[in-house]
Amino acid sequence: MYQSTGKRWIDILLAAGLMLLFMPVFILIWVVLTIMNGGEAFYFQDRPGLNGQIFKIIKFKTMKDAFDDKGQPLADALRMTKLGYIIRKTSFDELPQLINVLRGEMSMVGPRPLLVDYLDLYDENQYKRHDVKPGITGWAQINGRNAIDWEKKFELDVWYVHHCGLSLDIKILILTFFNVIQGKGVSQHGHVTVGRFEGKQTVEI
Repeated sequence: MYQSTGKRWIDILLAAGLMLLFMPVFILIWVVLTIMNGGEAFYFQDRPGLNGQIFKIIKFKTMKDAFDDKGQPLADALRMTKLGYIIRKTSFDELPQLINVLRGEMSMVGPRPLLVDYLDLYDENQYKRHDVKPGITGWAQINGRNAIDWEKKFELDVWYVHHCGLSLDIKILILTFFNVIQGKGVSQHGHVTVGRFEGKQTVEI
């Protein structure tokens, strides 16, 4: 009952309430980034959602468009702006995803929507993270966020899929608030955000 109906109503109420609460911050960031990024305040990217269905995630644009001589984007550390780092540190870059929640593409709580490229790299168990809608925050986010490795992150995501419920979602939302205040787990060691997932690696001994 909660997953089929209650969770959606809670998503709508929370997302709408947070949009109203943070509207002044939203508008301020929108205006400043529009000026700094030459008219582009938002970043849109295809991400897999429920059952692997593709949707466009919306985030504030915190990185410059910069490419190497092969046309590949430069490392995050070279593209991240000073303002972008502050916005990420405070998690305000996630605010536009409240629109994704209101549109029904995401939930307030669930596994984070990752790159489409990763779909073919998951094993059967890891793919179960797509059995629920992706979320703005999730079980992995309050247990390390970007500071933990991919294997642990997927393990936590699948655990959430099997244990999803109202009390767990409330716990995740409360702990997310405290983690954001403390700026925990924003980056992975050696990265300003998080390194790419390359699938299971075979190591020769």
